[in-house]
Amino acid sequence: MTSQRVRMTAWVRGQVQGVGFRWWTRSRALELGLVGHAANVAGGRVEIVAEGPRRACELLLSTLRSGEAPGQVDTVVEQFDDARGGLDDFVER
Repeated sequence: MTSQRVRMTAWVRGQVQGVGFRWWTRSRALELGLVGHAANVAGGRVEIVAEGPRRACELLLSTLRSGEAPGQVDTVVEQFDDARGGLDDFVER
């Protein structure tokens, strides 16, 4: 397992707006020591930007797909990039 710092962007589609999904995601991300945000975007999706150790980002991704989130997650598409910094907390937008 790597401790390399990365930025993960994930787009979650399903019934994920107006059901507490961003709050739930924020809580999981903070438990994993990640920084970033969860934001509603067009088309009923939620965009998640998380930065921290790659393993923690992968765990967040697994949690998003676990079926435990509020609402209903149909698909999650992710992209990993180099960490950029400039994030201090994990917030809902």
